[in-house]
Amino acid sequence: MSKFREDHAATLLRDGFVDEFKKVSRDNGIDLSNANLRGADLRHVELRNADLSGAYLHSADLRGLDLSQAKLEGASLHRARISGAYFPADVRPEELRMSVDLGTRVRCIPK
Repeated sequence: MSKFREDHAATLLRDGFVDEFKKVSRDNGIDLSNANLRGADLRHVELRNADLSGAYLHSADLRGLDLSQAKLEGASLHRARISGAYFPADVRPEELRMSVDLGTRVRCIPK
């Protein structure tokens, strides 16, 4: 079993403390790479430029998010709620479907 990074910012998000997360991440950028965000409601978090590479987003709520510039390589979206989300152009729809349905890790198109 892989080891996820458990930092303060990811814990705040997973536990639903969005306002506190926004204070912590305001000037530091959002690095949630390899974070365990299982079941997190991320709808009120600005993740457009976030690094979500390798993140575990099982059952997370991503509805309506703009992830157009986010790094998603290696993220797992198993059972995530993604309706209305805007994903980066380097992620194929088939990759999203497999990740949501089967839990595979997202592979991005090389630039």
